[in-house]
Amino acid sequence: MSQQHGDRGLYDTNAAESAQREAFTSGEVPVAVYGLGKMGLPLAAVYADVSGNTVGVDIDEGVVETINRGESHVKREPGLADLVSETVKDGSLRATTDGSAAAAGAAVHVIMVPTLLADDGTPELSMLTAAIDTIASGLAPGDLVIVESTVPPRTTVDHVVPRLAEESGLDPDAFGVAACPERTVSGQALADIRGTHPKIVGGGDAESSRTAALIYDEISDNEVIETSDATIAEAVKVFEGVYRDVNIALANQLATYADAMDANVTEAIDVANTQPFCEIHTPGPGVGGHCIPVYPHFLTDAFDVDDDLLPTARAVNDGMADYTVSMLEAVLAAHGVEQPDPTVLILGLTYKANIVELRNAPSLSIARKLRDSGVRVLGVDPLLDDEDWIDLDDIERVELDTAPTQNIDAVVVVTPHDEFETVDWAAFEAPVLDGRQTISSATEVPVYRIGGPWPTPAHE
Repeated sequence: MSQQHGDRGLYDTNAAESAQREAFTSGEVPVAVYGLGKMGLPLAAVYADVSGNTVGVDIDEGVVETINRGESHVKREPGLADLVSETVKDGSLRATTDGSAAAAGAAVHVIMVPTLLADDGTPELSMLTAAIDTIASGLAPGDLVIVESTVPPRTTVDHVVPRLAEESGLDPDAFGVAACPERTVSGQALADIRGTHPKIVGGGDAESSRTAALIYDEISDNEVIETSDATIAEAVKVFEGVYRDVNIALANQLATYADAMDANVTEAIDVANTQPFCEIHTPGPGVGGHCIPVYPHFLTDAFDVDDDLLPTARAVNDGMADYTVSMLEAVLAAHGVEQPDPTVLILGLTYKANIVELRNAPSLSIARKLRDSGVRVLGVDPLLDDEDWIDLDDIERVELDTAPTQNIDAVVVVTPHDEFETVDWAAFEAPVLDGRQTISSATEVPVYRIGGPWPTPAHE
C-alpha cells in the first residue's frame, strides 16, 4: 500500500519504519481524536505530546472552548491539566466541533467514544457510528483508523470497516483499521496510556496491525502486544471487564452467607487469598460505572450463546443494593429505631472513590430502595457540583460538616472518597454500615460491614 494521505500517512509497506516513526513524532502525520471525555481528553493530550500535531473532536462546544483555553474539564486526573495547558500552548493540541474538517486534515483517526447499552440491554453503537461517519467524510487512501473504544468483539470487522468503506466510497483495502482498546482507569489515565499495562493492538490486516503497533510503541513505554486480529484485541478488553464482574459477584455472593453463618466472611476471604491460587475480590454494595456492569452485555446480548454464568453474575451484583438495604434495616432495628420515617445518610454517591461519575452508581439504587420503604435519605458527596445534583431526586443534599446535625439514625459508606478519611464518626451518634471496609475498627460507634456479621436483633 503506497498511496498516502498527502504523503502524511503511515499505512505504507514501502516506507522505512524509522522514517515512519520520525514522521509521526515530528508532527508530519496529523492525528484526530474523536471524543474528548474523561478518557478521550487524556488520550488526545498524550497523542499531542508525542506527535506534536493532534486535533481533538467533540460535539460539546463548552468542552472544546475549555480545552482551547488550555484548561481541562476532566476533574481529578493527575497531571492532565498541566499537560493540556502545555500542549495547547505550544500548538500540539487543539479542539474543534467540526469533525469533518478534522477528518479531512488527519491521516490517523482515533475513536474514543463510549459504547452504551440500549433499554433492552443490547450494545448501542450510535456514538461509534457517528464517529465513523464523520471520519468517512474526510477519509483518504493511506489513512489509519484506530478504535480505542471498548466494543463488542467483531465490531471492527463487521461494522467499522464496512461502514467506513460505504460512507467514504473507498475500497476497504485503501485504508487501515485497527482495534486498540483503552486499558485506562479514571484517576490514573495518563499513566495507563503511557504504559501501566501492555498495549493491545489488533489490525484488520497485517499492515494495519504493524502501523498501529508502531504508533503505540512511541506512545507507550510498556510492551505492545499484537494480537492475531482486531476481534481478539476487542475480546481482550471485554474479557478483562467480565472477569472482574464475575469475581466481584463471587465475593458478593459469599458475603450474603455472613448472616446465616454469623461469621465475618471478609476475614475468611482475606485469609483464603493468602493461598496463591485464590484471588477473591472484596464484597461491596454493588458495581457501577460505564465499564464493568456494561461489558458482559457485549457478549451476552451480542452473541447467541447458551450462557448462564455472566447473566447470573450481573444479577448478583445488581442485587447487592437490596442486600445493603436489608442490612441497613437490620442495623436500624438492632439500635431501636422504630419510627416510620428514619433518616439514613449516604456517604459517597459516585460509583468509585475520588471519581466524578454517577453512571450505574450503586448509591442511586440504594437511595431509591430506601426512599420506597419510607426512609428519609440524605447524601454527601464533595465531588459533585450543583449540576450533578439536579437529577438526584431520591437524595437530599447535605454538606459533610453539617451532616451530624440532621438527627441521623444510620450512616452507610457507599463510596469512600479521600475527604471521608478524617470524619469524626462519633459525631453522628449513629451506627455505621461500612460498605467498602474502609473504617477502622477502633472507632467509637458501632460499625457493621458488608460481608461481616449482622447486628443482633434488639429483642435478643
